[in-house]
Amino acid sequence: MTDSSRAARGLATAMAAMGTLHFAYPRPFDRLIPRSLPGSPRTWTHLSGVAELACAAAVAHPRTRRVGGLATAALMVGVFPGNVKMAYDWRHKPLPLRAGAYGRLPLQIPMIAFALKVARDAR
Repeated sequence: MTDSSRAARGLATAMAAMGTLHFAYPRPFDRLIPRSLPGSPRTWTHLSGVAELACAAAVAHPRTRRVGGLATAALMVGVFPGNVKMAYDWRHKPLPLRAGAYGRLPLQIPMIAFALKVARDAR
């Protein structure tokens, strides 16, 4: 197995796990949905879970890996406002929770870079 296929497998596994969690435990994800979005937070939670599962499937298959990596990076950019909302909502929580919420923000950058690397390596 090549390094690029290991990276793709890791990304696909992570996206599949997160997508599954959106259905198994939706409540924490519901709280990340910005109020400005129309409809119910649960609908957006489920839609983002479907998007994550679709990205996982696309990254897992070599023929769609490049598009899957790009879609994963775009999805991570798209969910960033939810992470900002969480950081704002948790600004008065105890320090460990607040640190976790704030820590998610800069972690998006390496996650997006990783998805783009998987896409680039799929060429």
